[in-house]
Amino acid sequence: MEALRAIVLAQHAELTGQRELIARLRLQLARLRRMQFGRSSERLSREADQLELALEELEADAPAPAEPDIPPAGKGTQGRPERRKPMRRPLPDHLPRETVEHGAEVCACPACGGVLRRLGEDVTEVLDYVPGRFRVIRHVRPRLSCRACEAITQAPPPSLPIARGRATAGLLAHVLVAKYADHLPLHRQSEIYARAGLSLERSTLADWVGQSAALLRPLLDALARHVMGGGVLHADDTPVPVLAPGTGKTATGRLWAYLRDERPHGSKTPPAVLYRYSPDRKAEHPKAHLKPFTGVLQADGYGGFEGLYEGGRVVEAACWAHVRRPFYDLHLTGQAPLATEALRRIALLYAVEEGLRGKPPDERARMRQARAGQVLEDMHAWFQTTLSRISGKSDLAGAIRYALARWEALTRYLADGRLEPDNNPVERAIRPLTLGRKNWLFAGSDEGGHRAAAIASLIGTAKLNGLDPEAYLRDVLEQIAESDANQPVIPTQVCH
Repeated sequence: MEALRAIVLAQHAELTGQRELIARLRLQLARLRRMQFGRSSERLSREADQLELALEELEADAPAPAEPDIPPAGKGTQGRPERRKPMRRPLPDHLPRETVEHGAEVCACPACGGVLRRLGEDVTEVLDYVPGRFRVIRHVRPRLSCRACEAITQAPPPSLPIARGRATAGLLAHVLVAKYADHLPLHRQSEIYARAGLSLERSTLADWVGQSAALLRPLLDALARHVMGGGVLHADDTPVPVLAPGTGKTATGRLWAYLRDERPHGSKTPPAVLYRYSPDRKAEHPKAHLKPFTGVLQADGYGGFEGLYEGGRVVEAACWAHVRRPFYDLHLTGQAPLATEALRRIALLYAVEEGLRGKPPDERARMRQARAGQVLEDMHAWFQTTLSRISGKSDLAGAIRYALARWEALTRYLADGRLEPDNNPVERAIRPLTLGRKNWLFAGSDEGGHRAAAIASLIGTAKLNGLDPEAYLRDVLEQIAESDANQPVIPTQVCH
């Protein structure tokens, strides 16, 4: 008992420290906002935004907990001050309301079969969001008393994703998509909702985000198994600014993207993308991410992938788009005819790909070998001859050496119809995150980075499959709410 009490008190102390940090950041934020409005300052505005984002992650990590109910050692509960239960604000009267009545059709006592009479009712109002508008759903649960045995019958409370919460699956899905797909930080969402007459504090929204991410964890694990179960993966990564609130210092984290997409070679397997976050770009991270994977990894020339190819469990396939870029940059100068010639030869490879999308792997491999095999042989010879004639220190020489060093991996797609000539599919999958990352900077929270990667994985996969991500998450969260095995059984005897 003493050991358990010590653990709970230690956890309480840790949560108290987090709440004190949140309070200090709120004071600092208020001070910065006053200074911002007192005198125009772009720097102060950026720092205030960083603090807003930092608070989002802290509040999502540690939603306001209740005080631990532990009596002092050796004493009872007498003398402890009574805690007040916080009062909830009523939902705005101007919102449209929809009433759902539970259990009113039950007319026979489940205990003895006697006739029931209505004693009263309990009403639970929850806030819902349907595309374009808010509404309130009133869940009415009549209390029924048996005239014969006086047993009380009542339908169970409505199933909601967050127990005792006031947000429906539709509203939670809307908040998640607004933050991680539309790149609206929670404090901006709070301001938008206020214009609609709704008081939804950032801390409340952060609590919802944190709890929703926890609910979605099993689905993310299933998604990861699906992605890693493929025979071919595209991989890429992008930097993410990580800001330490109040210090002005910036670190660089990474977002890794792993894409399984077999549609180009005619497979009906659903495509999926898995994002992972890491605080740095060390090779240990992709090694850990790809531990379950066996097959061909199509990626750029990042050295951290090299260790994966040892032993043959993972086979490398390189990217012609990365080979092409330095030649294109030199071509734009207008003074590099050899670079222009390299572009012409690479274009011949892509011309072969026209019409191959959706065809089975064996047919793609056969057509590539027949039409692109000689182009590759000629290009390899031309690269070697050109390299011997130009300065080894030139940018052109560097571009040629990059291609020759990866020649086996660059030509692997020729005989394997499952592969693409480049890594562009995963670059398209990671582009939405790079476009919006300035709005959802993780503000020094690695946990926020992992949470963003998880939810972005579900949103990105929904988009790949042609689904509306908000409708998809709404459906998923509704099913999670309904799958609670602890829900009481609703009486089945109904009036006719």
